[in-house]
Amino acid sequence: MNIREMIEEREAQFLSPRAQLSAKSKGRERTEVESDIRACFQRDRDRIIHSKSFRRLKHKTQVFLSPEGDHYRTRLTHTLEVSQVARTVSRALSLNEDLTEAIALAHDLGHSPFGHTGEDAWQPPYTDRKFEHHEQSVRVVQVLEHGGEGLNLSWEVVDGIRCHVEELMPATLEGRVVRLADRIAYINHDIEDALMAGILREKDLPADLIAVLGLVGSVRINNMVLDLIKNSTDEDDIRMSAGMYESMEAMKAYLFENVYVGSQAKTEEAKAAGVLRSLYSYYIEHPDQLPEEQGAAVGADLPTRVIDYLAGMTDPFALKKYTHLFMPGVWEG
Repeated sequence: MNIREMIEEREAQFLSPRAQLSAKSKGRERTEVESDIRACFQRDRDRIIHSKSFRRLKHKTQVFLSPEGDHYRTRLTHTLEVSQVARTVSRALSLNEDLTEAIALAHDLGHSPFGHTGEDAWQPPYTDRKFEHHEQSVRVVQVLEHGGEGLNLSWEVVDGIRCHVEELMPATLEGRVVRLADRIAYINHDIEDALMAGILREKDLPADLIAVLGLVGSVRINNMVLDLIKNSTDEDDIRMSAGMYESMEAMKAYLFENVYVGSQAKTEEAKAAGVLRSLYSYYIEHPDQLPEEQGAAVGADLPTRVIDYLAGMTDPFALKKYTHLFMPGVWEG
């Protein structure tokens, strides 16, 4: 018996009957020889961590564009916080922590530069189709990584990536853990970042919601995670209590009104959207300027190839490209 087989045997022995076992995975799109030392979801996690798209997350906006400070969240730190919350919950529920971690680490790989501003910029009528970051994340892992070959991840990981948004429901409980962990993480850290930026003050936060969620970040996370674990133990679904879930959703609505839209920190968003729309129009009109790896070999039409290229950009690279293409350079006579 090799190490992988020992891992699979331990999963069958110690994980919950509700957990997704590595040995019971639906497999990969392209069949591969199994590893001697890693179970399938462990291999998926490692492929994600070593991918270019994962490394680029460190220079992509979470909420605040180009903040002057070292402690605001980026798309990468958000991803790591989601992973931490999701792994804690999965461990407590005896679910497959490797699957949970792989989904969490990959769930935002396809996110645009400039956060949700970028996602909103590429919608009709500015583009010919709707851009959705969860579908783009799937495209990253299935096609765009490794020069058009993708990462060839397990079916359960891809399903969790695609279905981490509110409108969809993952097939596995591990994916459902990530779906809620994503919300727990961003509601908590967006409050912290807004307080640090002076966009909100503690006395501004709705007292009734804070009474349920908690005022301090560590308390909020602890309360939400404990509630999620308590209400999901020995259940066929992953859920919070009605009171906690409603308070979390109400806080999200409060943040949307007071932080995500119209706050001082969001005044540059129109400019960021203009940058991305200008880049989209430029490459639609000049497809010969796309990098070779975005060429017809990827097997997509031109709008898709342009979005693939732009969505993979970091914030600084998008600004650099815009400056190069649209701003006059200095002439040295």
